[in-house]
Amino acid sequence: MLFEGLELVSALATLAACLVSVTLLLAVSQQLWQLRWAATRDKSCKLPIPKGSMGFPLIGETGHWLLQVFSKIFSQEALESYLPKIQLVIQDTLRAWSSQPEAVNVYQEAQRLTFHMAIRVLLGFSIPEEDLGHLFEVYQQFMENVFSLPVDLPFSGYRRGIQARHILQKALEKAIREKLQCTQGKDYADALDILIESSKEHGKEMTMQELKDGTLELIFAAYATTASASTSLIMQLLKHPAVLEKLREELRAQGLLHSGGCPCEGSLRLDTLSGLHYLDCVIKEVMRLFTPISGGYRTVLQTFELDGFQIPKGWSVMYSIRDTHDTAPVFKDVNVFDPDRFSQARSEDKDGRFHYLPFGGGVRTCLGKHLAKLFLKVLAVELASTSRFELATRTFPRMTLVPVLHPVDGLSVKFFGLDSNQNKILPETEAMLSATV
Repeated sequence: MLFEGLELVSALATLAACLVSVTLLLAVSQQLWQLRWAATRDKSCKLPIPKGSMGFPLIGETGHWLLQVFSKIFSQEALESYLPKIQLVIQDTLRAWSSQPEAVNVYQEAQRLTFHMAIRVLLGFSIPEEDLGHLFEVYQQFMENVFSLPVDLPFSGYRRGIQARHILQKALEKAIREKLQCTQGKDYADALDILIESSKEHGKEMTMQELKDGTLELIFAAYATTASASTSLIMQLLKHPAVLEKLREELRAQGLLHSGGCPCEGSLRLDTLSGLHYLDCVIKEVMRLFTPISGGYRTVLQTFELDGFQIPKGWSVMYSIRDTHDTAPVFKDVNVFDPDRFSQARSEDKDGRFHYLPFGGGVRTCLGKHLAKLFLKVLAVELASTSRFELATRTFPRMTLVPVLHPVDGLSVKFFGLDSNQNKILPETEAMLSATV
C-alpha cells in the first residue's frame, strides 16, 4: 500500500510539473513573440502599439492610419510597380547560383535573396554590393538573437542582438538620408516612399527614428517567412519533376516559354501571372504543406465556448496553422503534394471557411500576403524557364520548425544555366561564353 501511495504521489507530482512546464512554456512563448517584434524598434519610437497587436507597432485595429498606409504599400498598383524589380533581383540571383561550381545552400541563399529584395525593391536603397553583403551578415546576427531572453549581459545573445540592431539602424539612417536627398530618376514609388508620403497625408510626419524602425520592420516582414517558402518551393520542384514539367507546359501555352525552351523576352505582368492557374495551384500547395510559421496569437474579445471549454474575454489564444491544414476534412490525402487539389475542377479549399489559412485569417490576416505570393510565383517562373537544378546530397534533409520551417542542412542544390534549347550550361562553359574575345 505504501509503495502504491508513493507511486501515486510521484505520478501526481510529475503531472503537476508537466502542467507548470506547459504553463511557463506558453507564457514565455507569448513573451518571446512580443519581444520578437519589439526588438526591431528603438525605445524612443513613438509609433503606437495598439491593444492586441502582440507588440507589432505597424499593425493596429481596423481603421488605424498605418493599416491604410500598408494597404497602399501592398495594393495592386504597388505590386505592379514592384514586379519588374523583383524579377530582375531573382534573375540576377539565379545567374549567380548557376555560375557557382559548387552546390548552393538554398535556405541561406534564399535569405540573402529576400533581404536583397527588401532592400532594393521595397525600400529602394542603392547600397553598394560589398556594403550590402556586410549588412546582410549583420542582419543575420540580429535575427539569430531576436528570440534571446532579455538579459542584457556581456556576450549574451540579447546584447549581440542589440549591437546588431544599432549597426543596422546606423546603416539604414545613412541610406534613408541619401534616398531623401536623391529623388531624381525614380520610375516607381517604393514602400518607403509610400510610407513617408502617406504619413504626411495623415498629418503624422515621421521622425528619422520612426523611419528607421519602420524600415527595419519592413525588412523583417519580408525576410524569414519568404525565404522559408522559397526553399520549400525549390525542394518540392526537385521532389516532383512532373509538377515542374507541367508548369513549363503552362508557360509554353501562355507564350512565356518558346517551344525550343528559351524564355520569351520582356517583363512579367500581374495579369499574366494571374492567368497561370497551375502556377497558382503549386504555390498554394507549397503553402498548405509547408507553412513557414506554426500559428499565431489572438486576444479574445468576447467570452465563448469551444468543445465544452469556456474561453474568457481578455485571454490570449494561439491557433495552429499546421494542425488546421493537417486535420481539415476538405483536403484529401493531406500528406501528398498535389497541386491539382486547388484546380477549378476540385477546389478543395472552397468547401469551407478557415480550412486553409497559410497567412492567417480574419481582419488580422497577413498584410504582405499578396507580395509574398507574387515573389514565389516569379521565382517559380524563373526556375522553370531559366534553370536546371538537382539535389547535391543523396537524400532530402529533414525539416525543422524553429524559428521558421526550413531544412536542417539548408538544402544543398547544384544549379545550371540553360542555353536556348534548355540544355545545361556548365560553369566553365558559361565563363568561356562570357569572356571577351
